[in-house]
Amino acid sequence: MRRFNHEWFDDIYHDWLEYSVSKDAVYCLYCYLFKDHNTNQGGGETFSTIGFKSWNKKGGLDKHIGLPNSIHNQSKKKCQDLLQQRRSIQFAFERQSYQLKHDYYMRLSASGFAFRGHDESKSSLSRGNFLEILSWYAKKCDKIRDYVLKHALVNDQLTSPMIQKDIVSACKIETVKAILEELNGDYFALLVDESFDVSRKKQMAIVFRYIDIMGFVMERLIDIVHVEDTSASSLKEAIFNLLAQHSLSPSSVRGQCYDGASNMQESKSAHSIHCFAHQLQLTLVGVSKKCVEVGKLVVLISNIFNVLGSSFKRMDNLRDSQKSTIQVALDMGELTTGRGLNQQLGLSRACDTRWGSHKSFNNFIIMFGSILEVLESLALDVRSMDERAKAIGHLEACQTFEIAFMLHLMRDEPYASSLRSRRKLANYTILHHYHVEVFCNIIDWQLQELNDRFDEVTTDLLHGIACLNPINSFSSFDIIKVIRMAELYPDDFDESNMSILENQLASYIIDVRDIDERFSDLNVFCDLSKRLVQTKKHSNYPLVFRLVKLALLLPVATASVERAFSAMKFIKNDLRSQMSDDFFSGCLVPYLEKDVFDKISNDVIIKTFQDMKPRRIQL
Repeated sequence: MRRFNHEWFDDIYHDWLEYSVSKDAVYCLYCYLFKDHNTNQGGGETFSTIGFKSWNKKGGLDKHIGLPNSIHNQSKKKCQDLLQQRRSIQFAFERQSYQLKHDYYMRLSASGFAFRGHDESKSSLSRGNFLEILSWYAKKCDKIRDYVLKHALVNDQLTSPMIQKDIVSACKIETVKAILEELNGDYFALLVDESFDVSRKKQMAIVFRYIDIMGFVMERLIDIVHVEDTSASSLKEAIFNLLAQHSLSPSSVRGQCYDGASNMQESKSAHSIHCFAHQLQLTLVGVSKKCVEVGKLVVLISNIFNVLGSSFKRMDNLRDSQKSTIQVALDMGELTTGRGLNQQLGLSRACDTRWGSHKSFNNFIIMFGSILEVLESLALDVRSMDERAKAIGHLEACQTFEIAFMLHLMRDEPYASSLRSRRKLANYTILHHYHVEVFCNIIDWQLQELNDRFDEVTTDLLHGIACLNPINSFSSFDIIKVIRMAELYPDDFDESNMSILENQLASYIIDVRDIDERFSDLNVFCDLSKRLVQTKKHSNYPLVFRLVKLALLLPVATASVERAFSAMKFIKNDLRSQMSDDFFSGCLVPYLEKDVFDKISNDVIIKTFQDMKPRRIQL
């Protein structure tokens, strides 16, 4: 009875009773924190500052508690309110901050969701399209439907042009980062070309061609850059700036395909093979510019195409005439029916760089009767005297050329040039003229052009690629030609590596051709690298695998670059022709590389968006 009893902690006093060992006294926690010091109720200062020591008077503890409205119970209620965090001011601030961040995050996610769609019409981030995307997003996600409809649709903060451009830039940054991670610091090839967009600004598309870790050949758009000057030095500077921006070295380039590639080659191992179709087209163009007869034919056909293609009505008449001609031929048994046969043909103007220009001449021959029919109707029905004169002139020139060529060639009479008097005939016949001065000259010029465009290095590269081709169980394999191909890459195969490569090639061909049946069904060269990775043989023959990758990196066509140019019209069109270069590039890269962009989470993009500049709200 003369000391503190610890059993009191188990009584009704356990929630407020505090015992001080040093002072040998008890206190009330509630009154210590919240008691009004001006009152003497409930023991006054005894339980808050002095301390209660009357151990034989336990009733003093009950007296301190008092009635429900006592100072002790009031202090207890204040303490309980303090312990309930949901009623505290700090919690109120934190709750508002969390809700604000949550709302901001949802609006930001919805803003970026417009780039995930596959509908090209939604790639333009106008206010209307943005709200349309949010509405669709709300329908797809039941959990946030109410939120999006009540909050996001009426909030204009994240639909401002500045925020949209930052979101676009964040999307592009993360897409390019994912592509570079897939590249993994390995060798790559550059595919570069230029084209005009709808606003007549020249854009340069830069595509990387590389082999991923699974052995797949990938071609990815890295950037599209506006260029004023298209000289080799300017293009080189733009490309090098892009490589430096992504911490890539030009020494890693093992293939290149762009205008002026021979003048821009920085590494001895960065080879280029111009597109075969493109080179053949340029060869024919070069020859045609040297031969007057061929040049006149090109001009005539181009002029006729201009006349017929200037009106939809004329094109309809041409198609109707062609359809009637084909039907008559089918009825007479002159044409056979079948899948892909007797398709409707169109007219396209021949140009220097269009790969399929030869189709223009072929279509002209097939549609010759229909073309004459439309020209005759124009000569009779067109109101404009200028148009009528052109139609008559083209009709006469077309018919005169065909008849004169066939008739005079068969009659074999002395050739009469239009550049000399008719009285002074040439001392050779028409047959000699067309056979020697036209046909043989064209053949000679073609050979010269082909020899100039297909040099020895290109030939050795092609021979090496052909020898590595797995088709027909590696029937074309020739170790000498493959070694010659490796010699063209001095940065990758030095003298010591060459001897090792020769030994690996000897073992490799026996393994894949005679032992391992998993390589017997390969018919495409790009499947070879994938099969080597799948079978782990890329580790057994590392130098051979390096050579296979170098062969696959050699670009012979710029289809991926042309694909970027085709996609430009969806991003930048007649209704939206004024776009900054960064905004245009930021829209095009994620749009074109959808498979990469779709794998990037919204959280990653939002983090990049947040880190670009200081934001009012930090997630």
